[in-house]
Amino acid sequence: MAIASRKTSAGGPYSLTGNRTRDLGELVVHVLLFACAFVSVATTAAIIFVLLQETVSFFRDVSIVDYVIGTKWSALIEPRSFGVLPLVWGTVIVAGIAGIIALPIGLGAAVYLSEYAGGRIRGILKPMLEILAGIPTIVYGYFAVNWVTPQLQRVLGDQVGFFNALSAGIVVGIMIIPMVSSLSEDAMHAVPDSLREGAYGLGGTKFDVSTRVVVPAALSGIVASFILALSRAVGETMAVVLAAGSTPNLGLNPLESFQTMTAFIVQVALGDAAAGTIEYRALFAVGMTLFLMTLLMNVVSQFLLAKFRDVYQ
Repeated sequence: MAIASRKTSAGGPYSLTGNRTRDLGELVVHVLLFACAFVSVATTAAIIFVLLQETVSFFRDVSIVDYVIGTKWSALIEPRSFGVLPLVWGTVIVAGIAGIIALPIGLGAAVYLSEYAGGRIRGILKPMLEILAGIPTIVYGYFAVNWVTPQLQRVLGDQVGFFNALSAGIVVGIMIIPMVSSLSEDAMHAVPDSLREGAYGLGGTKFDVSTRVVVPAALSGIVASFILALSRAVGETMAVVLAAGSTPNLGLNPLESFQTMTAFIVQVALGDAAAGTIEYRALFAVGMTLFLMTLLMNVVSQFLLAKFRDVYQ
């Protein structure tokens, strides 16, 4: 009894005071973490509510069918028309060009950093790649206007407009390379070394191990990096505004000016559209369309992740 009494009074494992203090600390941590999660969810819900409120008001005056399948967008100039397809197409063109540039380069950089580069080289190259992610997007826009577009005009001639989707897609592609390379490299680095050693033991070369073992095993993370990078490209604003211009376009020529959804949002936000007008409410309708596009991309990415996990786990 004396020994038990001493353990209790000393605050040992059987101490009621120690248990209460620990439980109180756990409760505080639980409440704080719940508050963080609640703030995140509540902020998202508030954003969706505002978008929905103004979007519903917009569709009281504009047919949703005309909005979805219309091929002419003229929200600020009479006669007004609100077919969103040109804005969606401009966004897809720019994001597609960015993906064509960023995905293979980013994946190649990730394979090199994960499988070929030594620790010292990796420690130098990876931070240098990630510096690209810290450059302000407006700097990329001026880079596109002052250097990329003149170089395209020098190579391709006068058919390249001062504002064009190709220049915008190139700089956005450069912008998202760090996201693809960093996330893909982290996914490859997490592949167990036992898989590599088994492949080497069967006579595989470093290239074979990289492409036939490591990349398939890390495919879920690589796909996630691709989707996140494309989502970033879809939502990019300032670089696209400066480089691609503000001409709604349903054409296939990337050397022409295009207007993306984010570019239209900036155009209205910086213009003279008064609150409550139809052009002001069109801003929210386009914002909701952009939100639904990125949501769809995330849903597709989750589906692909689940599918690949089923195969490789």
